Amino acid sequence: MQSADCELNDKQEGYRKYRYYIHPDAAVTMKKNKAKASSNTEKEFVFEFRAGKHNCVLKVPLQFPVQENISDLHGRLMLLHKIPCYLESELKNSLSSFVEKETILDYDREAELALQRLTTGDVDVNKLTSAWTRSYVETTLEHARPEEPSWDEDFANVYHELIHSPASDTLLNLEHNYFVSISELISERDMEIKKLQERQAAEMDKVMHELGNTLSDQDVNAVASQHFDAQQVLENRWASELKQVTGIQKHEYQEWVVKLHQDLQKSNNSSKINEEIKVQPSQLSEAADSGARMFEEQPQLEESFTIHLGAQLKTMHNLRLVRADVLDFCKHRRHGSSGAKLRRLQTALSLYSFSLCGLVLLVDNRVNSYSGIKRDFATVAKECTDFHFPCLEEQLEEVQQVVLYARAQRSSKHKDQPETQKNGGDDKSKNVERNPSNILPGEFYITRHSNLSEVHAVFHLCVDDNVRSGNITARDPAIMGLRNILKVCCTHDITTVTIPLLLVHDMSEEMTIPWCLKRAELVFKCVKGFMMEMASWDGGVSRTVQFLVPKTISEEMFYQLSNMLPQIFRVSSTLTLTSKH
Repeated sequence: MQSADCELNDKQEGYRKYRYYIHPDAAVTMKKNKAKASSNTEKEFVFEFRAGKHNCVLKVPLQFPVQENISDLHGRLMLLHKIPCYLESELKNSLSSFVEKETILDYDREAELALQRLTTGDVDVNKLTSAWTRSYVETTLEHARPEEPSWDEDFANVYHELIHSPASDTLLNLEHNYFVSISELISERDMEIKKLQERQAAEMDKVMHELGNTLSDQDVNAVASQHFDAQQVLENRWASELKQVTGIQKHEYQEWVVKLHQDLQKSNNSSKINEEIKVQPSQLSEAADSGARMFEEQPQLEESFTIHLGAQLKTMHNLRLVRADVLDFCKHRRHGSSGAKLRRLQTALSLYSFSLCGLVLLVDNRVNSYSGIKRDFATVAKECTDFHFPCLEEQLEEVQQVVLYARAQRSSKHKDQPETQKNGGDDKSKNVERNPSNILPGEFYITRHSNLSEVHAVFHLCVDDNVRSGNITARDPAIMGLRNILKVCCTHDITTVTIPLLLVHDMSEEMTIPWCLKRAELVFKCVKGFMMEMASWDGGVSRTVQFLVPKTISEEMFYQLSNMLPQIFRVSSTLTLTSKH
């Protein structure tokens, strides 16, 4: 705490002298280190003012350089010495001018002394020149040494070069073989968990039959607790084994890719390389065996449109209306299906490019992978090892840390707001205070993936139950979240993005035909406005926007939505040219 002592000299008529002493331990006189203690000087600030019939003088000794904020010092002077309020601005201006003037004088004096020491030879010119050169090089980017590339950057460059070479087929075959081994391991896990659950269900049935005869409620609870513990132990064991296997796969794959690239750089190993990248028989082949037919994809309904947006400078975009499950864009097929290899190849070719693919996934406000669509997506992401990015759990942990930091920053700003603004907040801020790790509707987080079928980046957009009502507007958080997602796509080279047209992944009873038409019209018009804004965001880049509707929607409803799209967007029409005879 600071201590202040005021002396009043009433012997002089009509004159008051105030002395304001600041304790040496106060923030205003704190020294950063002992080496600078000798450079600190004390100067007295004098402020004369008139209070009624009295002429008053305020004298404040200050340590230079002043480390304290001028506004804080001014506030304490006003409070401790009861300076009249009409002198507030005058005192602050005078104090600021005094501090600025004396600080400049101190700097000038130090500069003169430094030049004097240089002139008299007290300072070695060569050492001083070397110090200035080192400081300039370290603080100037164009003269600084380039940063050493990291392992991730090196591997990305190597992979990008190999995937565009004859070795691409071998890379895809190896990735698919790893995927099949993980899928088989997951199947074994699911089978073992299923058998355990069936056995536990039979045991629980026997216990319930004996309830009230030879067993009590405590016995039933004990058996249920044992079943829960056994299932947790089994799931943890399988999770640990899967993590270990994926880690080994990632390490082996990256080492093999780097070694293959090094061998390709050597001209004397051409025969060896040809054998190494020789196409191996793969399960990705389009073999029409009887077992593969049962794994064929269900036919999707799809409509494509080409549109032009813009007033003077028109930009062409591709729009697609697709009826499918949202996870169909993420899943790989273990058995041969039409286009499976081409999709995997296309995703790999554009992994390190300026043409990425994104997907909007509608989630709740919790950043985890334990329930609903988030759990299904996490299951799909675990079926194939990600050789380029951290696993989904690690990315979600990082997102949680960022959310907590953002909430802390927001709460600190919220405390500085006036009470009228605080009282005007809604219940959403209260929910955040209860659990700061949750996100609000309209907010989203992004995860990166190289192991999904047709997607590189997933936008996890938070929505609430309000999206199932029929009265949302263009200012709804979910709609504004779509706008921010499209802006991120523009700034991060995501040229293809898939958006749930109805802002839901599954149909329910309240989603009637009028409800669907009204929701689709709203999203179409809003996305059109956002796409027109893109011209100012990225200069007008041609993009592909896929509008996704749930798989359970009827064909009649699908074609009604398909007919609505060209009425809202300006669809390019074909021109038939005929010659005159």
